[in-house]
Amino acid sequence: MSSTELPFVPPANVLPKVGTVRVAEGERLRSVELPGVTLTVRSRPPARKGLPPALYVHGLGGSSQNWSALMALLDGVVDGEAVDLPGFGDSPPPDDGDYSVTGHARAVIRYLDASGRGPVHLFGNSLGGAITTRVAAVRPDLVRTLTLVSPALPEIRVQRAAVPTGLLAVPGVALLFTRLTREWTAEQRVRGVMALCYGDPGRVTPEGFRNAVQEMERRLRLPYFWDAMARSARGIVNAYTLGGQQGLWRQAERVLAPTLLVYGGRDQLVGFRMAQKAARAFRDSRLVTLPDAGHVAMMEYPETVALAFRELLEDAGELGARRARHAGRADAGGDAVDEAGTDESMGG
Repeated sequence: MSSTELPFVPPANVLPKVGTVRVAEGERLRSVELPGVTLTVRSRPPARKGLPPALYVHGLGGSSQNWSALMALLDGVVDGEAVDLPGFGDSPPPDDGDYSVTGHARAVIRYLDASGRGPVHLFGNSLGGAITTRVAAVRPDLVRTLTLVSPALPEIRVQRAAVPTGLLAVPGVALLFTRLTREWTAEQRVRGVMALCYGDPGRVTPEGFRNAVQEMERRLRLPYFWDAMARSARGIVNAYTLGGQQGLWRQAERVLAPTLLVYGGRDQLVGFRMAQKAARAFRDSRLVTLPDAGHVAMMEYPETVALAFRELLEDAGELGARRARHAGRADAGGDAVDEAGTDESMGG
């Protein structure tokens, strides 16, 4: 690749500090150094000890903040962490500049191996859905269940609104776009993103909009922002062209974990028509369709997604087994009665 295609990105150890990332009440951020990559991990303390671990993976242009609402709703069910993929959120670029789906999946696997938290309940949205599908296929030992919200799996007829995102993968387009939109404000950019990603942008609260604008302002000061976007978009396009055992649909068929699929009827980036194909591809799948949701149902309808996940756990026998253990401790004279009651109330 020519050095003129994308702007030069300095090494991570000389990148400027451009401001702090927002942390919601009850959340914590930490930096984890792994071979070839440093990841920022967002977490919130679980409601009690002993809950099974979960890991959330965001989509193109997103960050771990995309999962904050759902993480808060599930902190009584799982011990949740959300990762900033390399080059996104507060994570610096990967040392090797590899933003392919495989490269991102490798970063997730390295984190899970290093943390020893697997197997986890794994969540993915959009690009994160493609990444987590690959993780679940190649490392089934790391995945307890898989929840995919509008996963970016190959489509023959790409959504018209998704074409501009795909064009970012074309060499030189990202640089051209930055020049053409130099005068756009962060507020204008956020309105455009929300119009594209939300089924109804009116659901965004004024506070949520202000937070999104502040985050956009922060990201635009990062020298590698458009580089990460363009290379990751190129990674999605390249993944769509792979055949054989590396093809994402073939890997979806290899996933052993119980899988929850969530699709939005107003999704402008992932075709709603792909929902049934996905339900057939994943061998142990449950499909939830939300007619009014767009591309980020976990942000638009977090309560509905949380309920669907709890039902997935019920069907997989996870909640039932945990309740039995709580009941056993209570019968033995422990103080687990309140915990079991809480678990029941959250099970829907």
